[in-house]
Amino acid sequence: LARARCDDGAYGRLMMIKNALALIFIGGGAFVFQSAGVALAGGVASLLATVLFAGPALRDPDTEIRNAHGALAKDFLAYSAPIVAAHLFYPAMPLASRAIVASVYDFAETGQFSLSYDIGLRAVLAFGTALDVLLFQIAVDAHETQGADRARAQVAALIGAEPGEIIFTSGATESNNLAIKGVLEFRGLRQAHIVTSKVEHKCVLDTCRYLETQGARVSYLKPDAQGRIAPDDVLAAITPETAMVSLMWVNNEIGTRNDIEALAPLLRERGVLLHVDAAQAAGRVPIDLRETPVDLLSLSAHKAYGPKGIGALFVRRKPRARLSPQMHGGGHEQGMRSGTLATHQIVGMGAAFEILRNEGVAEGQRIAALRERFWQGLQGLDRIHRNGDALHCAPHVLNVSFEAVEGESLRASLPDLAVSSGSACSSATAEPSYVLRALGRDDELANASLRFSFGRHSSEAEVDAAVERVCAQVRKLRSVSALWN
Repeated sequence: LARARCDDGAYGRLMMIKNALALIFIGGGAFVFQSAGVALAGGVASLLATVLFAGPALRDPDTEIRNAHGALAKDFLAYSAPIVAAHLFYPAMPLASRAIVASVYDFAETGQFSLSYDIGLRAVLAFGTALDVLLFQIAVDAHETQGADRARAQVAALIGAEPGEIIFTSGATESNNLAIKGVLEFRGLRQAHIVTSKVEHKCVLDTCRYLETQGARVSYLKPDAQGRIAPDDVLAAITPETAMVSLMWVNNEIGTRNDIEALAPLLRERGVLLHVDAAQAAGRVPIDLRETPVDLLSLSAHKAYGPKGIGALFVRRKPRARLSPQMHGGGHEQGMRSGTLATHQIVGMGAAFEILRNEGVAEGQRIAALRERFWQGLQGLDRIHRNGDALHCAPHVLNVSFEAVEGESLRASLPDLAVSSGSACSSATAEPSYVLRALGRDDELANASLRFSFGRHSSEAEVDAAVERVCAQVRKLRSVSALWN
């Protein structure tokens, strides 16, 4: 079973087997035979099974296998030890068992817990012994595992991956840290080389700067005037020590899209891992990792209308992308990201990605049309500049510089519009956008820029109203600006 946990698509089956064994061994005496003795014997049997599982863990040379064995052994201990202890001191009181088990069946059929869940919970709190609390936890574990596995499949389906290649994290920032630090730590930091760009997300740039203090060497590529990184520039920067390339698929400030489809096979031929930050790309540009050989790919739920605080890292299995975990503890997520899963957030992420998979293409076309409608509406203003590539871009972002206007003043004059003077992650700083400066904009023009975002709730009427408000405020600010003539 522990080996199966490391095989493609087997983790969910392993958890179902584990819960089934726990119910049979531990709960069988309680709600089948109504016998404390049989339940106690089942608990003892589970303890013996734990020893059998834990034994190979001490001898297996594979770290992942050892982690899987250890996690399985701890699970069995968590289920069996309390039942043995409870029956040494208390008689069995399985009053809530049938209600709890019935609630699991109800959830499996309908996706929702029925009244039997509430009855079971109240019975456990009012009358339950350690046995009933244990069975209740088993029921909830089974429900949470099912929800997480469904979400894992939904996230994987959007990007053309296998469910077993999805590792849940707290967001794209953690995913980027895990991918970059994890790969370099696994391969060895000393003399390791990374290729990235000057316009990456702050969490990628800060991670690379940290690794430089640990002995790694980083090449920061300059984009072209449209914000794109040419595949030839990436290949020219590769050295024999290059461990990985880390680039974003879609830039979070200007919406420019890199040609990952062309770059990925070239790096695969050279044996260099490719990590892609796809937080702004998922559901907005086509991603099929069956065709594009990306090794690691970061995702965020709230960029796709899912909940904040949850994200994922795609880790390719064939060929295997190897990395060292950055959080240690319970061996969760195939040993790559320890910590109890936030099931409610994971389920929300899965639902959001499922909607994007079904509606993303048509919605993207509609949003792109709204973006262009907005840009055309601004043409009545003189000396404005579109930042980024108008052809190779995601549909939802438009970044515009207004000469002789201070961007933060313009933003403050538009309280009824949701705009920013940079990305949401760095707009709190007073400095000009480092992304726009990398494109060649001077500080004055970079400071005179706003990012406009369009989404599934945007309408033509809202776009037209926004054009009118922006044009009016730009003219007003220019009328009192010493820079406008």
